[in-house]
Amino acid sequence: MKVLSKNPLVSVICVVYNGQKYLRNCLKSVRNQTYGNTEVIIFDNNSTDETSDIAQKEFPQFKYIKSDKNLGMWPGQEKAIWQNSSGDIIACISVDIILEPYFIEKCVNKFIEDSSIGAIQAKIYQYKMDSENKPILERKIIDTCGFKLHHSRKLENIGHGQEDGPKFNNEAIIFGVEGAVPVFQRQALEDIKVEGHFVDNDYFWYADDFDIAWRMNIFGWKQIFLPSAIAHHDRQTTKSHRKSNIDFIKIRSAVPMHKRRLDYRNTIFTIIKNDFSINILKDIIPILLRQIELWIYFIIFETSMILEIPVIIKKLPTMLHRRRLVMAKAKISAKEFYKCLH
Repeated sequence: MKVLSKNPLVSVICVVYNGQKYLRNCLKSVRNQTYGNTEVIIFDNNSTDETSDIAQKEFPQFKYIKSDKNLGMWPGQEKAIWQNSSGDIIACISVDIILEPYFIEKCVNKFIEDSSIGAIQAKIYQYKMDSENKPILERKIIDTCGFKLHHSRKLENIGHGQEDGPKFNNEAIIFGVEGAVPVFQRQALEDIKVEGHFVDNDYFWYADDFDIAWRMNIFGWKQIFLPSAIAHHDRQTTKSHRKSNIDFIKIRSAVPMHKRRLDYRNTIFTIIKNDFSINILKDIIPILLRQIELWIYFIIFETSMILEIPVIIKKLPTMLHRRRLVMAKAKISAKEFYKCLH
């Protein structure tokens, strides 16, 4: 593993599509960072609103790149990283994120302290906009503290929708970093590539961060929750914490159907590509029970989810091929990975 210099270059990459509502606040927070050795890249996924004018006229010190089509969040990140950035540390920032001033500095210090860390998860709070489109920032309700993976292969967004408290103040190794503002070592992203990419371009959107997090684990990189690195997120899908089955239905209903389908499909692809066979056998009962529960729900409330079955079957040979490539590069055993599950 590469030892970082004392003042490594940090590439901050903001991939945006029609983000005029958020872009100013996001980029101002990047501009106000206490850490100075940064390059900032705005990758515009062919926006049709005022994103281009805001980026180029109000933030001319940042590099602006306009794509001729919408590549999706993570394919856009990958293109910007390999073609336009040179930092040893990569901060992938969503446009609806606002960073606190010490965010980058805290992350850099942690990477320097431990070169085995592949990715850092910040403590992220929820925020809302007021009537004048100004952010209301409070350190109150958690948006995410990273990912936890259960034996059923259910992915949990740690702390989502919960009030902040002492249990969210401890640094910890986690299963994976969530996609709102993950911070990576470039070397780790290089290491987890499959077929030349760290992003699966068959995903387009949703579950990319799940896939990346899983490979980080099995390729031997630590992912940590760093509560001293703080950001704020105006999540556009769900903001509440599930407390009952009725809550689950309400939360699901708030997400557009095509996104629900894409999320489920890509989650299945992630398990197919990355899970150890012996671990699947160990957990076959909780895995099957979760899938049965989901499909009972789908048949009753989301019948169009059935259309994902032929899509998954069609892509299965491709995913099995990528699985063989992933398993060939695995640096930890199935037994070691099993300890990551809850």
